[in-house]
Amino acid sequence: MSRAPTVSSVSQPSGRREDVLAALRDAAGAMTIVDIAEQLEVHPNTVRFHLEALVANGRAERLEPDHGRQGRPPQMYRAVAGMDPGGSRRYRMLAEILTIALAGDPEASVKALAAGRAWAARMTRPTRTKPGVRASVNRLIGLLDDLGFAPQRRDGPGEVRGEVQVGLRHCPFLELADEARSVVCPVHLGLMQGAMTMWHAPVAVDRLEPFVEPGLCLAHLTLDKEAS
Repeated sequence: MSRAPTVSSVSQPSGRREDVLAALRDAAGAMTIVDIAEQLEVHPNTVRFHLEALVANGRAERLEPDHGRQGRPPQMYRAVAGMDPGGSRRYRMLAEILTIALAGDPEASVKALAAGRAWAARMTRPTRTKPGVRASVNRLIGLLDDLGFAPQRRDGPGEVRGEVQVGLRHCPFLELADEARSVVCPVHLGLMQGAMTMWHAPVAVDRLEPFVEPGLCLAHLTLDKEAS
């Protein structure tokens, strides 16, 4: 009675796909499905299946056939030059490296505030007309909500004096904020200030009070009483 092949003796789909890609990378020019199948000693349908996935992932490309030749020209493939776009990403690691490095700078808060304002310039569009107070606050809350801050407008007696608070119930950079609050919080403040500047809003974000409660940060806004 024959034994079933073990896992180690069977080429896994991901491994076979890498074999197909390696064949393309090692080739002097473009290859046909038959060329790859003969080199790897597998069925052409197996190669075709993996080529379709490689093309969809941007790791290989299908070339236009040469219609100048007689007969039906075969499909030709080649590897896409450059780093693998399907590889893993480690953006959190990069954020930690840059944040920790900036936290050691004596002017960390100033530079982080400027970075937040520059971030706002990328995230927002300038307005042609000056918005009112309510529209400006609502627009800021919408921006913060899109970025994952879970903002909440906190109406109270301060609004009578031309002040309002926006509570932030979630920090998208929470782990970094615990380690480098002098960087993360000014970045958030700069974002809000920069957004108001881009919108020509009659509202100023004066300060950001971090963790007034374990799950709450407060942004303090000053309003223009003459604005509608």
